[in-house]
Amino acid sequence: MARQSASAAPNDTELIAAARGGDEESVVRLVRPHRARLHAHCYRMLGSVHDADDAMQETLLRAWRGLPGFDGRSALRSWLYRIATNACLNAIKKRPKRVLPIDYGGSSTDPHDAAAQPLVESVWIEPYPDEMLASDDGTTAPAARYEQRESMELAFVAALQHLPANQRAALILSEVLGFSAREIADSLETTTASVNSALQRARKLVDERLPDESQQATLRSLGDEELNAVVERYMQAFEQADVDALVAMLSDDASWSMPPQPAWFRGHEAIVGFLVENPLRYFRWRHLPTWANGQPAVGCYSWDESRGRFVAHSLDVLTLRGPRISEVVSFLDVTRRGLEDQGFTSFVQGGLFRSFGQPDELRSER
Repeated sequence: MARQSASAAPNDTELIAAARGGDEESVVRLVRPHRARLHAHCYRMLGSVHDADDAMQETLLRAWRGLPGFDGRSALRSWLYRIATNACLNAIKKRPKRVLPIDYGGSSTDPHDAAAQPLVESVWIEPYPDEMLASDDGTTAPAARYEQRESMELAFVAALQHLPANQRAALILSEVLGFSAREIADSLETTTASVNSALQRARKLVDERLPDESQQATLRSLGDEELNAVVERYMQAFEQADVDALVAMLSDDASWSMPPQPAWFRGHEAIVGFLVENPLRYFRWRHLPTWANGQPAVGCYSWDESRGRFVAHSLDVLTLRGPRISEVVSFLDVTRRGLEDQGFTSFVQGGLFRSFGQPDELRSER
């Protein structure tokens, strides 16, 4: 029976024919093998999981409407990425680019200054759950320069957001997905010469912003045992309010930021000032490890006396340089109760912890 079912499964040609006849399920089945990678593509373009969700919905709608005109001369994969890319380009025209606080402007914040108010506009890059990343299925062309997980790292996604939209699209299609210059030109409705010129400029800018070693290379060199030890020490130091232990884990030029707050801190002195003035002074902590953007991350829970339990506070994404932490981006879960009086009511993201498979509350010890 299994052999009969497998042999009876419709191929793309049959599904396309059915979709053209009005079968919505056929459209879903055509897109399903590509959906995870298409969503990741939209995230790289837009720097936001929520914006990527919207772009995917637009992609599905356009695919449905466009199937009657799909003649099969290009691969279905290429056709879908063309639709997704153009959906993202349209989205980029309607909103400001997303960045990390360290790239937003200004210099490292004085930790003794009053906390700055979050920005009204949604300008911050969002973390991407590793569980949403597609495994390597062999569909990416050998010409791709960046591996799938490497191309989701915060530094790479942040660097992409500084590119003009067409350069961003060309670089991702070429360096991450392995499309040829001609395929990219067809997708962007331009010339091969223009694509090659855009790629040259984009590569230069991105290379200037990226560290010498990717996080994936760093993690491989550390190995699972040492990496787990680093994350465990980070959690323990916070829970024990041990500022000396935390600082000992940081590189000399480490940075710390907390989107949606625009403030950020660089160097031991500034970070120590921030830690002792705020998170280690006013909060008790518990933590759960997770992964975001192909990097180690920690779900941080602070004690809520009124509830008698620890509640979701922030998701700390760690960037490592060897065994030291060179950057902490602490994405605040602005839906947690108690932040309203700090001006966070306009920044409800919703479900940050749930999207990483973590609970909203911890009743006791981790």
